[in-house]
Amino acid sequence: MEQSGEIIPLRYTREEQLERKRIQEIFNRYDRDGNGHICINELKTMIKSGVSDDLPKGFVKRLMKTSDINNDGQLDFEEFFQMSHEHQYLFKNLCVRYCRLVVPGRSPDEPDAEYERSMSFWPPPLTMLVFSVVQVISFIVDIIYTDDGQMGMSTNGPIATIFIYNPQVRQQAWRFATYMFVHIGLKHITMNLLVQIFLGVALELVHCWWRVALVYLAGVLAGSMGTSIFQPRVFLAGASGGVYALLAAHLSTIVLNWKQMEHAIVQLFVILVFCVIDVGSSVYNSINDPFDRVGYIAHASGALAGFLVGIGVLRNLQVDPWERKLWWIAVTVYSCLMVAGILYHVFAPHNFLM
Repeated sequence: MEQSGEIIPLRYTREEQLERKRIQEIFNRYDRDGNGHICINELKTMIKSGVSDDLPKGFVKRLMKTSDINNDGQLDFEEFFQMSHEHQYLFKNLCVRYCRLVVPGRSPDEPDAEYERSMSFWPPPLTMLVFSVVQVISFIVDIIYTDDGQMGMSTNGPIATIFIYNPQVRQQAWRFATYMFVHIGLKHITMNLLVQIFLGVALELVHCWWRVALVYLAGVLAGSMGTSIFQPRVFLAGASGGVYALLAAHLSTIVLNWKQMEHAIVQLFVILVFCVIDVGSSVYNSINDPFDRVGYIAHASGALAGFLVGIGVLRNLQVDPWERKLWWIAVTVYSCLMVAGILYHVFAPHNFLM
C-alpha cells in the first residue's frame, strides 16, 4: 500500500520542513496498515527496533498515553511529531538506524535503489534448495545401490554411472551439466551443499530465482568445458563449478551495486579472503600431493563464468554509463569463450584421444 507524504505548509522554515519530512518517513515506515495512525503495537515495534528489546514493563503504554493528545488510543502524525521532540532520546537512535539502513549516504536527488531494501521473500528463495535436494537424493540412491560402506565413495552407482563427466564418453553431451548431481563422499557433498545454499539464497533474495539459476548452471557448464579442454583425461564430479560461479556472482553484484550496498566493503573483503585461502590451498595441495584429485580448472572456469554471467543477468539497481559497457563486454566475452569451447570439441576431437 502506497502512502502519500505529508503536505508541509510554507510557513515552516527550510530546516523545519526537512525535520518534518524525516519524521514523516519514519511515521510511514511504522504505520504498517497505512491508516495514517500509529497504534500501540506499531509504536512498540518502532521503539524495539530503534532502542532495545529489553523495555521496562508498561513503558510503551505510558508513552502512548502521554503522547495521545486526543485520547483516541493511537497517534496521528502531529502527535507523533510532538512525541519525537519530547522524547528525543528515543528518536536519536531510531533515526540513526533508519538513515543507515534505508538511505545510507545518499543525496536527495539520487533514486531510491538501496540494495538491502530490494530483498524479497516472495517468491521464496528455493532454487538452491531444489538443486540441493536433487543432489542429496542422487547421493543416497548411489549409496543404496553400491552399499560399499564408505558413504558414497564409489562411482559405480546408477546416478554416477550415467551422470558423471567421463572424458571417455564426452560425446554424451548431457554429462557436461549432469555431473553436478554426482558427489564422491560425504565431505564432498556436505561442503558443496552448505556453500551453495549460503551463497545462493543471499543472491536469490535480491535477484530472483531464474537469474541465480542461470549463474549456477553457467558455472557448471564452464567447469566441465574448461576441464575437458585443459585436463582432457580427468573425470569430474560435484557442483563446485556452480558453487564458484555463485561466489564470483557476489563479486559481480558488488561491482554493479557498490553505491547501493550498505556493507559492500565487508562483502568484498570476505570474498577476497576466501579467494586467497582457496588459491593458496590449491597451490599447496598441488605441490605436496601428486594424487590430488580436486578439479581446480573447474573451480577457476566456474568462477570466471559466474562473474561474467553475473554481470550480464543480475540486477543492477542504478545503471551508470560505464556499467552498460561492462555488460556488453561481459556478455561478449562469455559468449565467445563458450562458442569457442563448443567449436573446439566439435572440430578437434583428435585432441581428446585417450
